[in-house]
Amino acid sequence: MILADPVAHVRTPEALNARMSEAGIDAVMVPAEVAPGDLAATVEGLRSIRNLAGLVVTVPHKTAMPALCDSLSQRAEIASSVNVVRRGADGRLHGDLLDGEGFMRGLSSTGTEISGKRIFLAGAGGAASAIAFSLAARGPACLTVANRSRAKAQDLVTRLTRAFPGLEAAVGDGPTGHDLAINGTSLGLKPEDPLPFEPAELLAGATVAEVIMQPETTALLDRAQELGLGTHAGRHMLDGQLAEMMDFLLTSGDPQI
Repeated sequence: MILADPVAHVRTPEALNARMSEAGIDAVMVPAEVAPGDLAATVEGLRSIRNLAGLVVTVPHKTAMPALCDSLSQRAEIASSVNVVRRGADGRLHGDLLDGEGFMRGLSSTGTEISGKRIFLAGAGGAASAIAFSLAARGPACLTVANRSRAKAQDLVTRLTRAFPGLEAAVGDGPTGHDLAINGTSLGLKPEDPLPFEPAELLAGATVAEVIMQPETTALLDRAQELGLGTHAGRHMLDGQLAEMMDFLLTSGDPQI
C-alpha cells in the first residue's frame, strides 16, 4: 500500500506492480489517499493486516511517519523522515528512507556526478532531507539549502554538518553560482505553482533536477530547457528506488504474502 494526499498523481503502484509481475511475485501495491489528520489512525489499523508486507509513504506524510514506527534505520532517524515501512509478523513497523539513495541512483544512471559540485537544494522536508544526506556523503564542493521556512532549512543544515563535519553547507535563497540545482519540494505538481527557484541564476552548463514524477516535464524543467541547461526528470528517482523498495518490502521473509 502507498499512503499519500493527494494520491492521484502517484505513479509508484503502476511501476512497482509491473516489476513484481515480471518477477513472478504474488503481491500488489494499492494507493490510499489519507489526510494528515487521519494518518496515525490509519497506520495503527494497518498493523493488524497479516498479509500486509508494508507501506510506501509519500507527500505529505514522510516527516510524520517516524513517530508512528516502532524502529527506524539509522538514515531515517538522522533525516527524521520515512518513506518505506516494513510490517513484521507481530505487527511492529520498521521504517527506512530510500528517497536519497534512489535519487542518487537515478543521477548515476544519467552520468551526473556529485563530487566537487556546487549544489543548490530547494526544500527541507522528507524527500529533500533524504537527498541532502545522500548528497553530503558523496563529497560535493558545497551544499546550499533553501526552504520557505528558514528555520527548517537551518535545522537541516545543522544536522548535515553534525553528520558530515567536513561538509560546506549553508542556508541560502537562490541558486546563483551553483552548477546543480534540485527541486526537493512539491512545487510543480499543480500547473499554477510558482517555480521553486529561477534556473537563470545558475552557472552556464548547469543541470536542473526534479523529484516530481508527474507531470514528467514540470514548468521548472521547461524553463531550464529554454535556457539551454541540462535537465533531470523525477522519473529517474522512481526508477532508482523500485528495486530497493521490492527488496525492503518483499524479501525480508517476514511476513509471507
